[in-house]
Amino acid sequence: MDRRGFLRNAAVVPAAGMLAYAGGTGVAVARSTGHKRSRARVGPRDWMAALAPSTALRTLTIPGTHDSGARFGGPWTECQDALIADQLAAGIRFLDVRCRAIDGVFAIHHGAFYQHLMFGDVLIACRDFLAAHPDETVLMRVKQEYSTVGDEEFRQIFDVYLDQKGWRSLFLMEDTLPTLGEARGKVVLLADNGGLPGVRWADPEVFDVQDDYQAEPISKYPRIAEQFRQAAAEPGPFYVNFLSTAAGLPPASNADRLNPKVRALLDSSEFAGTTGLGIVPMDFPGAEPGLLEAVLAHNPTG
Repeated sequence: MDRRGFLRNAAVVPAAGMLAYAGGTGVAVARSTGHKRSRARVGPRDWMAALAPSTALRTLTIPGTHDSGARFGGPWTECQDALIADQLAAGIRFLDVRCRAIDGVFAIHHGAFYQHLMFGDVLIACRDFLAAHPDETVLMRVKQEYSTVGDEEFRQIFDVYLDQKGWRSLFLMEDTLPTLGEARGKVVLLADNGGLPGVRWADPEVFDVQDDYQAEPISKYPRIAEQFRQAAAEPGPFYVNFLSTAAGLPPASNADRLNPKVRALLDSSEFAGTTGLGIVPMDFPGAEPGLLEAVLAHNPTG
């Protein structure tokens, strides 16, 4: 069975279980998974602090995670092995958040699989991190996953988080990209839903996105490399370069094949001194020693 069929037909956590979780403390409990990976290395928590407030976000190279909450459900579903808080502590500044709309709340899903995480838990992790590191910012793509409510209803649920649950002050929701100074201490919303405010995700007037998730590593890697080369040679768009794919093998197996090659490429003389490579969403970034450092090395020095 391929990945799409696996995710579509898999059993899900009952809604009652999710609602009981949503009504609890709001703190996600870390659970062990059957698919073990090495722990992510702790990276720089304040790598944005030395950068000028006038810095444009599109001139940065921003480590991110693909399907940031996907830690459960088996090898075809799991894309990460670190909690959101640990990802942020390791230097990740782009989160890919997939929300199932159910009974007036957002449950984090990957396909059919509930990830034992609610949207509020993601926001708590971001709030706590940014309170401790106010010179940083977090870019958050929000997308509907495994539900089919209309844009208006999705927005109504989002507004409950903003106003009834008190999260409005955490977000920056302008329709244009802010400077780093404007974004500091905030979550910049990248709206992958027609009902949400914020910068339109994948808007061709703003972004240049490589996300060929159906390409096997042998064909995916050249596309990754070409996107980096284009970002270095033709600055202007906010480049997004997904290292992730689930074609042929589970995400972890493909990450094991792709991440070392990408680290070597970014550490090579070809890319020495280059900056502004854009957002780099990854699966299991901490499993490849030096990968996060290699991405972060392509940022301005001040």
